[in-house]
Amino acid sequence: MLDVFLTGSVAFIITFLAIPVILQIAELKKLYDLPDDRKIHARPVASLGGVGIFAGFLLASLLSIPEYSNPEFQYFFAAGLVIFFLGLKDDLIVLSAFKKIIGQIIAASILIHLAGIKLTSLHGLFGIYEVPEAFGLALSYFTIIVVINSFNLIDGIDGLAGSLGVLTMVVFGTYFFMADQLSYSLLAFSMCGSLLAFLIFNHHPAKIFMGDSGSLMIGLVNAILVIKFINIADSATAIVPVLSPVAVGVSILIVPLFDTLRVFSIRILHGRSPF
Repeated sequence: MLDVFLTGSVAFIITFLAIPVILQIAELKKLYDLPDDRKIHARPVASLGGVGIFAGFLLASLLSIPEYSNPEFQYFFAAGLVIFFLGLKDDLIVLSAFKKIIGQIIAASILIHLAGIKLTSLHGLFGIYEVPEAFGLALSYFTIIVVINSFNLIDGIDGLAGSLGVLTMVVFGTYFFMADQLSYSLLAFSMCGSLLAFLIFNHHPAKIFMGDSGSLMIGLVNAILVIKFINIADSATAIVPVLSPVAVGVSILIVPLFDTLRVFSIRILHGRSPF
């Protein structure tokens, strides 16, 4: 329990100290998210909060998670770097949806093929258990990319994406702690600590936005945690067994997932690309 508290505290402190510096740099370099007809804020606001979130999350995770006993985490951080710099570039120079999807596919391929974060079973959903390898790979890519983008799409109101991120991180972090998966719990609570510090500056009226560099990172960490949760929660050796882990995993992320479906549906109904 002390490890979890210290990890969350380190992440909180690093992000809390980093964001005022980021605000100063944004003021100096005029790095603002400018208001337009698609946005609800009426004044320029810095959109580099994701830099502070990522700094706190990454440093706290690297300090607390023993990599020698968790070799897959090196690939988590590699995928995180891909997503972070993809989001950062989009915050500074707007990227097309196609380029963002390509970057997300690269990050997903690192998680699936190198870290082993993939779905091989539906765990009884619709009466289906083991699935063919090709279907499992396609489902894994789909799940990771949808979850990553769900937090990006819901980041439209001050404090919303950050608050939902804190909620999902607490739920996953608590489960993994109880299930004796301490490293995954530390991963969740390091992101939780960073988000709590960010929210101090993001309540209405926000001094800073997290931008894509922050929202995409929240989505990536949630994608890792939900797939890991689904894969272990109903196993024969599970310390804290959960029936229907796919349904439970979806329910934990139901707000951003439902909003993604809503946004895509509205865009398609209006004859626009969902991307």
